[in-house]
Amino acid sequence: MRGNSGPIRNGTAKNILKIATEFNACEICGANDWHVIYDGPIRDGSYGSLRTGATVARCGTCGVDRLVEKHCPDEEFYEGDAYRRRLRQRLTTSAYFPTADKSQEFVFQVLGYGTLRNKVVADVGCAGGSFLDHVAGVAGQMLAIEPSSIYHESLRQRGYSVYSYTSEAGAEFAGAVDLAIAQQVIEHVRNPLQFLQEIRGLLSPGGKLLITTPNRRDILMDLLPDDFPPFFYRTVHRWYFDTASLSECAERAGFQVDGARTVHRYGMSNALLWMRERRPCGDVRLEDIEPQADRMWRGYLEGIDRADCIFMTLSVRK
Repeated sequence: MRGNSGPIRNGTAKNILKIATEFNACEICGANDWHVIYDGPIRDGSYGSLRTGATVARCGTCGVDRLVEKHCPDEEFYEGDAYRRRLRQRLTTSAYFPTADKSQEFVFQVLGYGTLRNKVVADVGCAGGSFLDHVAGVAGQMLAIEPSSIYHESLRQRGYSVYSYTSEAGAEFAGAVDLAIAQQVIEHVRNPLQFLQEIRGLLSPGGKLLITTPNRRDILMDLLPDDFPPFFYRTVHRWYFDTASLSECAERAGFQVDGARTVHRYGMSNALLWMRERRPCGDVRLEDIEPQADRMWRGYLEGIDRADCIFMTLSVRK
């Protein structure tokens, strides 16, 4: 499933006070050049649960959007089952697989096949390890980096080297990883620049990182300016990127951008139902919306950079 408030007048005394009291220097670029782009309710877990009075501001120097810190959970929130409970998700590894397995098709559209044989692969923020399962038997050593302990035993039983954080894996695998992947993780972390730098430290010469994150230029942000932003913005996401701001962050972290694109993971029916119902209705197919229409819709959005998810391939800058 996949809902902003009206225009923000940044010059108001209220918004000037918010910037002065609630936003510190940008963790990515160090500037203190924020302006409010959204002020209103945001999603707090699953659909229907809202946190009111939230502020999202944009850095005028590096272009990233940030949720005010007081609405963000701390690191420990992700180390047990609190995150999955807030989303009202079942906690077993087997319950995680159906949705996660489906998402891997988009990863392989970008990665391609035949490139991982005998490679050292790290999945950063791997949850139950769906991507690792898809490359098991082809890749060589595989690192499962996941803060939530609820998945650790299952990951170990499947033969993966398990770490809670990238910094822990660095002691053994610094400069050894051929491919790292971080799906829908960077938006959660306290410091995106440090997050990328720690992954860079794992990569071998010629190693690659594939990173994905929601695209703040999702077409529904404009098609449904009153209904979609309170769904899109959420307490568990500190950071909101477009391809330009994510590229800026990656380059500051010592990467070069090898490829950047947006990928749309939903059919045309999803957008039509959002516009009709003003709420998420799941990735279902309306009658008479044929696969050809979905392909045209996805291709159009990806061509104008308005698809729902950013996929970016990085390598260590030489």
